Amino acid sequence: MIAPYEKNLAIHGGDPVRSNFLIFGMPCLGEEEIEEVVQTLRSGWIGTGPRAKQFEDEFAAFVGSQFAISVNSCTAALHLSLIALGIGPGDEVISTPLTFCATVNVIEHVHAKPVFVDIDPLTLNIDPNRIGSAITPRTKAIIPVHFGGLSCDMDPIMEIADRYGLAVVEDAAHAIGTLYKGRMIGSFGKLTCFSFYANKNLTTAEGGMITTEDEGLNEKLRLLRLHGLSRDAWKRFAARRLLLSDAVIPGYKYNMPDLLAAIGIYQLRKQERFLGIREHYALIYDKSFSNLPVRIQPRPQNLSQNRHALHLYVLILNPEQLRVSRNEVMEALLAENIGVALHYRAVHTHPYYQQKYGYSPNDFPNAYRIGENVLSLPLTPNMAEEDVRDVVNGVRKVLGAYLK
Repeated sequence: MIAPYEKNLAIHGGDPVRSNFLIFGMPCLGEEEIEEVVQTLRSGWIGTGPRAKQFEDEFAAFVGSQFAISVNSCTAALHLSLIALGIGPGDEVISTPLTFCATVNVIEHVHAKPVFVDIDPLTLNIDPNRIGSAITPRTKAIIPVHFGGLSCDMDPIMEIADRYGLAVVEDAAHAIGTLYKGRMIGSFGKLTCFSFYANKNLTTAEGGMITTEDEGLNEKLRLLRLHGLSRDAWKRFAARRLLLSDAVIPGYKYNMPDLLAAIGIYQLRKQERFLGIREHYALIYDKSFSNLPVRIQPRPQNLSQNRHALHLYVLILNPEQLRVSRNEVMEALLAENIGVALHYRAVHTHPYYQQKYGYSPNDFPNAYRIGENVLSLPLTPNMAEEDVRDVVNGVRKVLGAYLK
């Protein structure tokens, strides 16, 4: 039996708030990106070459890092970072259970053991106060994840890492443009890994970047990303003379081609404008949801010192005030033609990690509770304000119908 106040929901036959589907994370691409791709195609060089180098140089300048190494995904960036640090069998790496599984999968890829530390339920980031108790003689690194674009509290994390001699590999997949105490994420720490996937604040369709201040790591990562060859194809071509290339280590095929870097060059130059639009739309959401059974990640007020990149706008539902689960809320919003998404189900609840390590959901209760009650709303500079209003109307309609 459908309750009377639910009959207007599209999932039960009512009219949706939109006639067409609002895609989650639709990229905002302009004529500049298109023209640069066309010029790349016409140049005859579409593999890793001058545009990848230009993108690296401009990205390093943007975040304030000495070196930037382009790769084909953030997963590749994380994987190479652990390899470059020499992490392997018998080692342990601390990270958060509230992240995309790739963050933890790369620890498995190098045959180390992932060690979870629960999150701060307010920020959704790893709780620095819990890290110390997770450290053992086998711990070699910490991977903090800047969830949604909100910086982790890096000062205590770096202090712990320094005290115990641990490397810090930041998962900044959400965090291009994020500021922490006046510094851009990517400008401190040993290694920082960014994502340029299709729905990210800066997209190259697929791609990633590693930033570092360490010249030795920079050189090693450049070898590792392309088969371990001492000279890549562009260096050989640009020299216009015979240059032999040696395989000095067994590397990987993780390089970014110029065809993708061409998109990134102009996406990077638009980041400040893009973030301003995200902030404007997020304020509309904030005001519209203040009296609903939800909460959001906190956002810094002093944007010159601390800035949320707003890759994700997450709603954390209060299950005690709703008659249905988070999944049912999402199904209802999708029926209203609102493209919502799930970021993330806690990694320790996935079958592989439960079966291998024997985790139960409440081993990390904060991450588990958030992972069962969080959903992400569309928030991109490609949206019009009318789209934002449609999202607001859809959320208010669905949650209003499902209130206890």
